[in-house]
Amino acid sequence: MNSKALGSKPFFTLGATWSLSEMSVTKAPTATVSPRDTLRKYKTIAVVGASKNPQKDAYTVPQFMKDHGYSIVPINPTADEIVGEKAYPSLVDLPADLASKVEIVDVFRPSEELPQVAQQVVDFHRKYGRPFVFWAQLGLENEEAKQILSKNQIPYVMNACLRIVQRTI
Repeated sequence: MNSKALGSKPFFTLGATWSLSEMSVTKAPTATVSPRDTLRKYKTIAVVGASKNPQKDAYTVPQFMKDHGYSIVPINPTADEIVGEKAYPSLVDLPADLASKVEIVDVFRPSEELPQVAQQVVDFHRKYGRPFVFWAQLGLENEEAKQILSKNQIPYVMNACLRIVQRTI
């Protein structure tokens, strides 16, 4: 892995570590953990903002991940089932036995909602010791959410697509 200085805390992209100034120019994924290593290691994904609409990425990406051996837990307050799995209104509505299995929380919500979701993940993590990684999909990034997660020592990946990363491993 290539690395470049970023103070004392590296940020990972799909194949290299970048400085903040390079990320702002390239819009590369930002993370405190390797996206590829995350998908190699963890297999249970709660998808906040999963969609009932088979035409949307918030449906096709979870379906792709399910088709490639990952367990999907859809989170959507308006759905009963997504990608053939029972959907739950929110993370806090997950039964304890299922919540204790969540390893990644993947988010398909607007960037401005990421701080709220990050705080929910922090609360969830305090209760269950999980998730191990917060993941915001391609095009989603928020500095306040990064601060919330970092302060609570929850690794994150932002502005990266699970499907694209999974295809590289």
